[in-house]
Amino acid sequence: MNLLSLLRTDGAEVDPAGLADVVAAGTVPYRTAADGSLEIALVHRPRYDDWSLPKGHQDPGESLTRTALRETAEEAGLDCRLGGRLGHTTYTVPGKGGRKVVHYWAAEVVGEQPFTPTEETDELRWLSPADAAALVDYPHDAGLISRLAAAGVPSSTVVLVRHAKAGNREAWEGDDDLRPLSGTGHTQADRLASFLPRFGPDRLCTAPPLRCGQTIAPFAEKSGLGPGTAEDLPSEPLLGEEGYWADPDAGLDRFRELAARPGVTLACSQGGVIPDVVGYLLEEAGAPCADVPSHKASTWLLGFAPSGALLVADYYRRPAA
Repeated sequence: MNLLSLLRTDGAEVDPAGLADVVAAGTVPYRTAADGSLEIALVHRPRYDDWSLPKGHQDPGESLTRTALRETAEEAGLDCRLGGRLGHTTYTVPGKGGRKVVHYWAAEVVGEQPFTPTEETDELRWLSPADAAALVDYPHDAGLISRLAAAGVPSSTVVLVRHAKAGNREAWEGDDDLRPLSGTGHTQADRLASFLPRFGPDRLCTAPPLRCGQTIAPFAEKSGLGPGTAEDLPSEPLLGEEGYWADPDAGLDRFRELAARPGVTLACSQGGVIPDVVGYLLEEAGAPCADVPSHKASTWLLGFAPSGALLVADYYRRPAA
């Protein structure tokens, strides 16, 4: 079993399962121990006297990715970056009869605060996946932990973004690489600046067109990973349509080089490149897709094993407002 999934929802920022009375989100928080083994964090809830994964209700107007990270920080004191979606669980709320759905992500812990017991959670434990699956009180939690352990966690990740909406191509008389974002595109770029930090990029790069750099420039400035000026961001010519299609093999090789870098790499590219790259990776992984989506300002989260094998392929159609 692996984590590979192809999501055709609006970024799982709404309830893609549909018709739930209560919507919640959570994580399977993990870290790598000194000996290289995987450890999973669980919390104890005194109200129910149970051991579970950190999770909680979605606030009004809140995206599910934000809910998952917020609840993990509140219940476990853990700062995380999201990895692949692990799916959702549904059950009937005891005593209320309503249907509840909880969406889960794998989440790498990147910062820990000293755990402080609260009325909601009074203990935190780090355990091996086998011990964690044995301790949790709910079979669906155990299943999520086992799924993550069986697939393994990525050693490297690429957050691949298509540039936001640009000005009209027919109305632009200059060099097409200099065609800038439209007003809507700048709004999308600002939303990406709030959305992309949830995946914790360590570095970034962009295809040469100005609109690609402008798409991630607000995030670059906000995160401190680069200047807020599109022209000064690290450029990858082989990720642009012109460079890529001049030599697709070289383009794929360069993408693999970027994908092999440990941690998380953010890259912004174009609609003439992303479907080909992602389609090739999906076919190689045994999950071919005839029509790889790549909407303006969309994001592919692509996680890779040390061997280069694709473990995670999650699609987010647009950043939530």
